Amino acid sequence: MGSDFVKIMQERGFFNQCTDIEGLEKSLKAGVVTCYTGYDATAKSLHVGNLLSIIMMRWFQKCGHRPIVLMGGGTTKVGDPSGKDEGRQLRSDEEIAANIASIRSVYSKFLTFGNGPSDAVMENNAEWLGKLNYIDFLRDYGRHFTINRMLTFDSVKLRLEREQPLTFLEFNYMILQAYDFVELNRRHGCVLQFGGSDQWGNIVNGVELARRVDQKEVYGFTCPLLTTSSGVKMGKTASGAVWLNADMLSPYDYYQFWRNTEDADVGRMLKYFTELELPEIAKLEALRGGDINEAKKVLAFEATKMCHGEAAALEAAETARKTFEEGASDAGLPTISLPRAKLAEGIPVFVLFKDAGLAASGGEARRLIAGGGARVNDEKVESDTRVISLADLNGPSIKLSAGKKKHALVIVAD
Repeated sequence: MGSDFVKIMQERGFFNQCTDIEGLEKSLKAGVVTCYTGYDATAKSLHVGNLLSIIMMRWFQKCGHRPIVLMGGGTTKVGDPSGKDEGRQLRSDEEIAANIASIRSVYSKFLTFGNGPSDAVMENNAEWLGKLNYIDFLRDYGRHFTINRMLTFDSVKLRLEREQPLTFLEFNYMILQAYDFVELNRRHGCVLQFGGSDQWGNIVNGVELARRVDQKEVYGFTCPLLTTSSGVKMGKTASGAVWLNADMLSPYDYYQFWRNTEDADVGRMLKYFTELELPEIAKLEALRGGDINEAKKVLAFEATKMCHGEAAALEAAETARKTFEEGASDAGLPTISLPRAKLAEGIPVFVLFKDAGLAASGGEARRLIAGGGARVNDEKVESDTRVISLADLNGPSIKLSAGKKKHALVIVAD
């Protein structure tokens, strides 16, 4: 019999690769195991694309093991070249610290922190990377990495094949991430690293470095990258990234993101982003035609509840019901506030759609209008030259709609 954790990962579709599945299974069945996943602080919030590895740690903890959340206060200064066509924008110490502070609140919604044997721990690799002596570090650890092998990893090879510049700073990233694994093993007895499939090369480096430097057996485990059935990478919409922080994306908009899941992806997303039992998911996945919308509502509610709490999920579901089933125009939709004087002067409709977050740019808003998908107070916008003014007020607000499922209200501030 395999371990509970690996069984769950396989049944729910999280399993992609493992450096030594037999060795990992043996460790998991022997007692409490410590794992980690690292996240660089490149923004004030993580997004849906980061969520798979967070939920993997959640299941890991539910199975009685201990997760470590590693914040990349040090590696954020370098930049991971994996999957990137160009170097990462360099950020100041102050910006990195602010991003880490903003991100912290997300983890407590998914993991239980404390001092117990399976309670989660948060670390920051700036604690040890910031203290390294460069020459000593290269002598002690750099000698375990050959340029020949480093050039074979996708994070490097793909950039070079595309003839995109790869700085020496970024080239060092995989060594620093490998050293993180060694350091966490020494500090916490951590023997397992989680990550997306694009991190496989970096994870393997850490496994090999721990073996060579400390003669320790550690393991790497990856999940698939989050994509739709049509091959599109998930985590972004026309309005931008699907952030996990409520102050960057409202619970209602988060709910709507999941509510708009493609029909073919509903079952897979239910397995990933809810904790519903598999037989219940199978029943929802089997729904066809218009009935699949009921499964999407369950997915949206459960995913929002996990990220933002049950109260926020209930409110988002009720707002969606009023908006789409009762046609209410003031059902708690996302709002923007405009000074009365500005609206009295008039504002181009395409600018208003962009400012309301219904389009990522003015150009996108114009294309939405040209395609017939933009409405003001439920009436089709015929031209992007239209100007919205106080005359468009419908009671206390103006309702904007992009297609059938995205709406916002413009509120006048006196």
